[in-house]
Amino acid sequence: MTQEPVATELISNDVSVDLSARRTGMSFQRTRLSADRTLMAVIRTSLSLISFGFTIYQIFERLKENATLAHAGSSRNFGVTLVALGIVMLILGIVYHTQFMVGLRHEREDMRKAGLIHAQSKFPPSMTLITALLLLLIGLAAITSMVFQAGPFD
Repeated sequence: MTQEPVATELISNDVSVDLSARRTGMSFQRTRLSADRTLMAVIRTSLSLISFGFTIYQIFERLKENATLAHAGSSRNFGVTLVALGIVMLILGIVYHTQFMVGLRHEREDMRKAGLIHAQSKFPPSMTLITALLLLLIGLAAITSMVFQAGPFD
């Protein structure tokens, strides 16, 4: 039979122990913000790939429609590839960010149970993650429009 660890509270009049626990708690907030900055870098790169790919696709499709070009297949494929690469990169960034944040929350809770931090502040919803999910939807709509010539961007 195993016993679950008993949560202990910091019972100390030592100011340095309390300050150390607060600094450790704040380091979790800094780490969370670092993870958000990493996801923002993924968003910027994905947005560049998606928008550049969609622009290349649209330009060459318009040139083909106006009979300026006889064949725009390779440019079309290049544009679709850039958009797909941006979408895949964004999906991987979202998955990594989510896994990291879940692990960080578990670590924080374990330290709170051990009485090493106060853990009074909550982790707010990540606006960066919400933005990444919205960009993913836009990217999926764009590639659907490009591949099937149907959708909101056709």
